[in-house]
Amino acid sequence: MNKVDGLHHIALTTADMKGQIEFFTEKLGMELVALYWMHGVANTFHGFLRLNDESSIAFVHNPDIAKIPVQLGQTHAGNPGANCARGTMQHLALRVADQDELLAMRDRLRSKGVPVVGPKDHGFCMSIYFAGPENLSLELSCSSEPINQQAWIDPEVVRLCGISDTELERYKTSSDHADAGGAVPQPGIDAPGPHMTNYPPRVYEAILRTSDAQMLANSENQPPVQVTAAE
Repeated sequence: MNKVDGLHHIALTTADMKGQIEFFTEKLGMELVALYWMHGVANTFHGFLRLNDESSIAFVHNPDIAKIPVQLGQTHAGNPGANCARGTMQHLALRVADQDELLAMRDRLRSKGVPVVGPKDHGFCMSIYFAGPENLSLELSCSSEPINQQAWIDPEVVRLCGISDTELERYKTSSDHADAGGAVPQPGIDAPGPHMTNYPPRVYEAILRTSDAQMLANSENQPPVQVTAAE
C-alpha cells in the first residue's frame, strides 16, 4: 500500500527571513537547521526550522516577494476563522505532546509579548491560537487519542459537500495501490492533472519531457558548508 504518512515540511513565503527565524526560534523554541540558496530557483533563500528529525517548517525568500500586495481576506486570512483565497493556507496548526505542554507554550508566548487565545476544547483536540509575523495565523494543538470517524463525520456536512454513501466509505479508508516499481510513465501536458502552474508553457512542457533519470542526475544535493567527520 502506498500512502502519505506524515508531514515532511510546509513551505511558506516570507519577505523577512530573519524575522521569521527569530519568531519561530525565540517565541516557539524551534531550531534553525538549514538556510541556503534554494535549489533551482534564482535569487531565493530556503530556510528550515526543525519540528523533529523528519518534519520542518520551511520558508522561501527572495526580494520580489515583498512586492506582492497583502490583502486580508484574500491573500491571508489574518485569523483562524477568516477567509482567504482557495488553495492558500488558512491557518497552520502545530502539535504539542499534551495539555501541560500546551499551557507551557501559552505561557512562553505570553511572556514574550505574544497574545494567545485559549485553550479551547474541540473534543478531539485542545488548541491555542496566536499570530505569527506577516499575518500568519497559528495554532498549537494536542490530542489524547485518534479522531473517531463515527463521531466526527457529520452526515449533514457530508450531504452538503455532495458526497455519496459509497464515496464516503471510500474516503474513510486508505485506498490500496499496487506499486509499479517506477514503471509508470510521466503524464503529458494534456493529462487531466491538476498541473503545476506559473511556469511558462514551454518550460513546463520541457520539464515533463525530462526523464526521471535525468531529473535525478541534475539534482543539487551538496550542503553549502562541507563538514568533516570530526565536526
